[in-house]
Amino acid sequence: MSRLRRGRILGGVFSSLPTWTGDLFHFPNGKSSGTHSGRIMATPIANSWELTIQVDQREGDEGMKFKLRVKGDLHVGGLMLKLVEKIKAPQDWSDHAIWWEQKSCWLLKTHWTLDKYGVQSDADLRYTPQHKPLCIQLPNMKTIKLPVTFSGVVFRAVAEICKALNIRRSEELSLLKPIDEPKKKKKKDKSSESAIDEILNMDIASGMAGGALGLYSKTMTPTYDPESGSPASSTSLWFGESPLTASQPNLPPEELAKLYKPLTVDDKAAINAGWLDSSRSLMEQGIQENDRLLLRFKYHCFFDLNPKYDAVRITQLYEQARWAILLEEIDCTEEEMFMFASLQYHICKLTLTTEPLTNSNEPEIDEVEAALSNLESTLEGRNADKILEDITDIPKLEDALKLFRPKRLTLKPYKEYWFVFKDTTISYYKNKESANKEPIEQLHLRGCEVIPDVNVTERKFGLKLLLPAADGMNEVYIRCDNETQYAKWKAACILASKGKTMAYSSYRTEVKNIQSFLQMKSLAPPPGQTAPDVGSMEMNAECFVSPRYAKKYKTKQLTTRILEAHHNISQLSLMEAKMRFIQAWQSLPEFGIKYYIVRFRGCKKDELLGISYNRLIRIDMSTGLPVTTWRFSNMKQWNVNWEIKQVAIEFDQSVSIAFSCQSCDCKVVHEYIGGYIFLSTRSKDQNETLDEELFHKLTGGQD
Repeated sequence: MSRLRRGRILGGVFSSLPTWTGDLFHFPNGKSSGTHSGRIMATPIANSWELTIQVDQREGDEGMKFKLRVKGDLHVGGLMLKLVEKIKAPQDWSDHAIWWEQKSCWLLKTHWTLDKYGVQSDADLRYTPQHKPLCIQLPNMKTIKLPVTFSGVVFRAVAEICKALNIRRSEELSLLKPIDEPKKKKKKDKSSESAIDEILNMDIASGMAGGALGLYSKTMTPTYDPESGSPASSTSLWFGESPLTASQPNLPPEELAKLYKPLTVDDKAAINAGWLDSSRSLMEQGIQENDRLLLRFKYHCFFDLNPKYDAVRITQLYEQARWAILLEEIDCTEEEMFMFASLQYHICKLTLTTEPLTNSNEPEIDEVEAALSNLESTLEGRNADKILEDITDIPKLEDALKLFRPKRLTLKPYKEYWFVFKDTTISYYKNKESANKEPIEQLHLRGCEVIPDVNVTERKFGLKLLLPAADGMNEVYIRCDNETQYAKWKAACILASKGKTMAYSSYRTEVKNIQSFLQMKSLAPPPGQTAPDVGSMEMNAECFVSPRYAKKYKTKQLTTRILEAHHNISQLSLMEAKMRFIQAWQSLPEFGIKYYIVRFRGCKKDELLGISYNRLIRIDMSTGLPVTTWRFSNMKQWNVNWEIKQVAIEFDQSVSIAFSCQSCDCKVVHEYIGGYIFLSTRSKDQNETLDEELFHKLTGGQD
């Protein structure tokens, strides 16, 4: 009885409550209420909350804030739809997306609900454009402003930038944060910086998508100031040739000296720590609209360089190499510095006289003709591009060379032996007659470092070999008699260090490249040619060398040496000269090595790790000498322990290493290693579409 009574009482209570039918509340007395004034507000409070969203307009417009009442089961697409309906502004919102400020992430999965993302009422959300302007300093030190995706990963953003600038093989480039330069104290420095930091605004929407080359006039030619070597006006180059394909004029020496120069290992490690994570977006890494980033060739393995298609790519590569030489970011000898200076001078001369944006002097490459020639060679059994020519007949080198092994507390001179090079091994004997007996020693070159020790002027042609050993690297010096001998032995050593023999077709090419490089380094004028006329050089010679050499020599001395070296390359076309400069840069011992400060497992002191396109190098910080080299070709696997931030790598023959990074996040090193492994999978048979998924699999790790 009591139970029934309780039920009636409850039923009476419930029967007196209003009911909700979507738009109105209905009361038992027959009245209804909506949202009009004087009525009870229709606010279904259960499981809903107010969400504040900041709406960013295009550049120059003020933002707006809106409050929306939402539920956790509302998907992101529905949230954006409600927001646009509330804004009531006639505008294309297709490029906008929601950015979550506290979590530093984009809400790009529009089918996900707010609950799935974890969005609650205290979330600070922004409805903002995904493409924003970014100031990008190109390798030639010129800065452009370009709309870039801030929501896509950096790998995709760089691909967009390169497509806009007409640069192929975007996977070789990435974005680098500029280091904090010391503040200039003098006011006059601001004027010198403006020449470098002048920004060219490029809008993809107004024609950049089809390639940057269409934006510029072809009728104007840049003019140089003969005194300073700099352009006569700051804008002359921008409106003559494209700023992307035209070589930029050299800065006067006093302006060059003001630019930052990395002088120590710590400086170089600090620069290399600034590479952005390719697997995350710009916004996720703290980059904001109109920030300045550097576009640089990150991975130093330049695939399929073709003057016919790569005018911009080759020019920007040349510019990156030129600045690396001028700012002493890479070491080179005095002889090499003057060779680089003569090539710069030659390129500057041709830039003044060559018709803009034409490659009329470059040999046209007929692809059909090349394919038919290649087929003909194959049918005749002499395919030049075949990797192995004859596996049964491996060439052999035999010569009388001098050898020197440095030992502590002893300074023994070079001693002559009879050397035999076969496969990947050098054997040396007391003399030629002893060559059929046991050698004094065998040097196994697989995995070794080959460092040139050359001075063409002094007729010094030497090689320094760093051979892998259980306790580090053993040094061996070999001295050749002449250029031809040196070119053959160096080419053989380089191939052997990669595990290849002289039977590979690339051996002959390597020999020719070395001989060409030696010829460029020669400062003596060709036989029968008179000494150069110092007055014939229209530009300041100090503009073409690093500040160290500008201080060491007088202008007349610099001019003479540059003109002497210029004799050997004066017949090169503009594109050939740029390619020679790039090849000479690639031949330097430190080429492509990026340094990081690490601590190896079990060690108590910091050491240097050098990462190159084909190997890792452990380097003693105090001496700067390599301790051990590990080649990527011998790598079995690598991984990162994200909890303790340690990179572990396993190689063949049960060799394993592990280290923690001291100068950067270990993700930077992990991406460098994975990136080089990814680039090694490229082939000319593939089209230019990249396997982005594979790249992220090799470089992304897991956070």
